[in-house]
Amino acid sequence: MVAAQKKRETRKSLQQPGWITLEGGFAARPCVVRDMSTTGAKITIDDPNSLPGKLRLALSRDARTGRSCEVVWRRGKAVGVRFVR
Repeated sequence: MVAAQKKRETRKSLQQPGWITLEGGFAARPCVVRDMSTTGAKITIDDPNSLPGKLRLALSRDARTGRSCEVVWRRGKAVGVRFVR
């Protein structure tokens, strides 16, 4: 067991609507932000397999307020994303 294992960031449960926009895309797709930390979020979306590896996640319909993300895991309708700069 490695002592320097990365401690997971504290996640805050949200259960609030969010919107996903894809690179260069304008159509915002609805999702639900299940929880969020400073480093990423867990979202659920009806068709997670159609998501590319990179996207923007916004908590308002205005896509300019979103954060760039990359998908790190997919389980059923749930998707884990990590915020990237």
